[in-house]
Amino acid sequence: MNLSSTFLGLFKDNKWSFLAPRDEDIVSAQGDNARGSKRRQAEAILTSVAHISAPFLSVFILVHLSAPALANVGGSSLSSNVMLLGREYYQTAFGERYLLFAPLAAHVASSIAKRIITPRSASPRKITSSLSLAAYSTLLIFLPIHFFTHRFSPTDPSPPIFAVGPSELDFEFVKMGLARFPWRSWVFYGGLVASVMLHAVEGAQIIQASRFASRNFHMHPRTRKIVAGAVLVPILAGLWTVSQEPLMVFASLAERYEAAFMQSWVYRF
Repeated sequence: MNLSSTFLGLFKDNKWSFLAPRDEDIVSAQGDNARGSKRRQAEAILTSVAHISAPFLSVFILVHLSAPALANVGGSSLSSNVMLLGREYYQTAFGERYLLFAPLAAHVASSIAKRIITPRSASPRKITSSLSLAAYSTLLIFLPIHFFTHRFSPTDPSPPIFAVGPSELDFEFVKMGLARFPWRSWVFYGGLVASVMLHAVEGAQIIQASRFASRNFHMHPRTRKIVAGAVLVPILAGLWTVSQEPLMVFASLAERYEAAFMQSWVYRF
């Protein structure tokens, strides 16, 4: 009889049976492994959804923010033309629903769900990271205010707004906000663009590292912030150019613009 068979024989002896793993312990361990495997599969699916939806949002951001940036070249007139042209992509019945809202909902929902199901000890990044802070400030503060004042409120058919039409809602609306509510407009425009750009640059680094790891490209955190700032500068400079121009709308339309802004509580105090 060798040593191993002697050792195994101890577990058959009632006196030493307490050393053997219990059946319920084995079943519990197997259950934990199965749950862990399912969780990892769910995390992989949610990660893919977040990554796949990101390019759709990136195209929208590129189209939408090119308008204020081009004000450095052609003023508010060129910005208005570019914005109206861009709406053919993201503000049609199909485009707004499936190229903007659906990817945005998928991106937000998958990211939040992944953070919920991922154990805190295995979380890939802190909630205080640049990526997370930029995402939550955009989602909870800047984006709701921007959407309400620039998309929802102007469509109100009741007086005195009378549903500002798409052709009337150009960069004169932005110019009106900068002139009538200067510090609030600069805070909200600047905060929105800064948060979106920082999240986009940080997110691009994560997608590159997970999807194209073989390319061995990595930006230092400080470099990523510099890149986001470099994109931010021409956009804010374009808004500054717009703010220096005189308002080129009839007084009646300017009143409707102001009423649209005033529907939001942040412009009433």
